[in-house]
Amino acid sequence: LILNVDSDTTLAPDVVSKLAHKMRDPAVGAAMGQLKASNQKDTWLTRLIDMEYWLACNEERAAQARFGAVMCCCGPCAMYRRSAMLSLLDQYETQLYRGKPSDFGEDRHLTILMLSAGFRTEYVPSAIAATVVPDTIGIYLRQQLRWARSTFRDTLLALPVLPGLDRYLTLDAIGQNVGLLLLALSVLTGIGQFALTATLPWWTILVIGSMTLVRCSVAAYR
Repeated sequence: LILNVDSDTTLAPDVVSKLAHKMRDPAVGAAMGQLKASNQKDTWLTRLIDMEYWLACNEERAAQARFGAVMCCCGPCAMYRRSAMLSLLDQYETQLYRGKPSDFGEDRHLTILMLSAGFRTEYVPSAIAATVVPDTIGIYLRQQLRWARSTFRDTLLALPVLPGLDRYLTLDAIGQNVGLLLLALSVLTGIGQFALTATLPWWTILVIGSMTLVRCSVAAYR
């Protein structure tokens, strides 16, 4: 087994044993633990990111694992089957996008390669890893842009894989990609309305704000 850990991540003492236990099933090619923000109490932004991580792990990844395919075993804490990784190493090391070398989103890329090879990918919520998250908006936005590019790119890579997985995973992939595009379109349309008519799109603001509050409230409550 190969354990991948980011340099700014601290593992709970039982993480390795819990991930290794999940990997006892030879059909599992990769497994990830639950991520938390180690600097959660630093700023309001780190508190919100900690909520975001909870949602990403315990709603999104947990639901994907229920159907046998976590679509991204996150880089801060993920374990891989060595034999499977060696068989995919050439594709992994020569990660390309539109014919050019790509150096971002390597965790999602490797996860898709594992699924393409016929392995399951799993989520282990009791394997806790604490990682440092951005504490300023500028750093956070650059990180999110990098992750969004990876999501869009590797969804294209995953298209041939999706028909062989549960239909929920196709719905999930559509939601992850189309949702972001619709949000961007709504924001741009709102800016255009304000620029042209000097009026604010209150219904759009209300809907986006309400969805955000509901989502954050669920994470805060849980």
